[in-house]
Amino acid sequence: MHQTVSTPAPAPLTAKQRRARRKKQIIFGSIGLVVLWIAVSIIWSKREKPIPVTTERAIRKTIMQTVSATGKVQPETEVKISPEVAGEIIELPVEDGKAVMKGDLLVKIKPDSYKALLEQQEAAISAAKATNLQQKATMLKAEHDFKRAEDLFNKKLISEQEFNAAQAAYDVAKNTFESSLHEIERAQAGSSQARDQLSKTTIYSPIDGTVTVLNSKLGERLVATGQFAGTEVMRVADLSNMEARVDVNENDIVNVKVGDKAEVKIDAYGDRKFHGTVYQIGNTGKTTGAGTQEEVTNFEVKIRIEDHDVILKPALSCTAEIQTNEVKDVVAVPMQAVTIRTGESNLSPEEIEKKKKKLAQRDKEDNNAEFVNERAEKAAQKEEREKLAKVVFLKKGNKAEIVKVTTGISDDTYTEIRSGIQPGDEVISGSYSAISRKLKDGAKVTLDKEGMK
Repeated sequence: MHQTVSTPAPAPLTAKQRRARRKKQIIFGSIGLVVLWIAVSIIWSKREKPIPVTTERAIRKTIMQTVSATGKVQPETEVKISPEVAGEIIELPVEDGKAVMKGDLLVKIKPDSYKALLEQQEAAISAAKATNLQQKATMLKAEHDFKRAEDLFNKKLISEQEFNAAQAAYDVAKNTFESSLHEIERAQAGSSQARDQLSKTTIYSPIDGTVTVLNSKLGERLVATGQFAGTEVMRVADLSNMEARVDVNENDIVNVKVGDKAEVKIDAYGDRKFHGTVYQIGNTGKTTGAGTQEEVTNFEVKIRIEDHDVILKPALSCTAEIQTNEVKDVVAVPMQAVTIRTGESNLSPEEIEKKKKKLAQRDKEDNNAEFVNERAEKAAQKEEREKLAKVVFLKKGNKAEIVKVTTGISDDTYTEIRSGIQPGDEVISGSYSAISRKLKDGAKVTLDKEGMK
């Protein structure tokens, strides 16, 4: 006989219990949604985001390579007028800015002392000549006495002692006469020097030109040039032939050569451009800020200004664009599109440097010398394989493709591409951070429409 046991039915939930259950369901459901949202966010964040870029097409164009330099406009020919004799200015018939011709009187120095010196030297010549006449007469008499004594000595009419005395007297008279001739020459040389100094008390213009600087005044006492620098009275310059003297940086001077064309902008004439030609390049550099972070070495380059139809004043500030090279009908891309990457790992120079520092730090912490040396050797081998190369990134669909290129010259905005890409290729030209650091071969990209405007 079987006995059946029946389970009593659960009592129905009260309204309060039903509200509590519903609240728990809502809480657990909300927690689940939050967890799901976090999981989805993490997964989405790990997905590669497209890098915003701008692009331009590779084109054919003419590229002019230039070197920019600043300096001053100066006359090609400028003469500093300084006296060779000292004295007081008694005539100064010119003024600053006056045009003069070659041979015009510029300055006259008081000549009185130099005239007196010349007269003194002329008197010395006369005295030397008079003395010479006396010595000549004495020599002729001594010569006559010597010949007579020689004749008598040969006839054994006088002693050898008397003969020797006559010969000695003649030799002395002859030497004295010859010495008087040298005195005449010395006096004549002194006279020539005095005459030359007297002539230098008047200074004439050596060229046709303009007085560009006048430093002295009438009545001023001048110091002569000699062992020390003399007084610079004035400067005379030919303003019809002007040049730009500019300082070219040592990194650029190797590209500049005599004959290069240049455009010169003079600050005083606004945007007007003057044409010129490089005709002289300094061989010795001028260094400023030596021993500091601001140390700079420049070379002076002179540019002949060829087409100025105005009178240019010395010392005007100018900027020159020297045209050092030109190529026509070449493939070109925006300058910023060309960057540098390594050969294998596609790293930027900045990333390589970070990697080197990280490895160096690990080596310091490692005490195993053999392991450190082995790692260093492998790193050197890898670095050799990964030499830096110039590249551009092409936009292929929604991805970036890295292409090694060979570059030529550049102007202010474009770089010549000698190999690697063709005209019409869509080259990624921005942004700078994307090109220099972010982009890798195969990276996803998207056009930055704002940047393309």
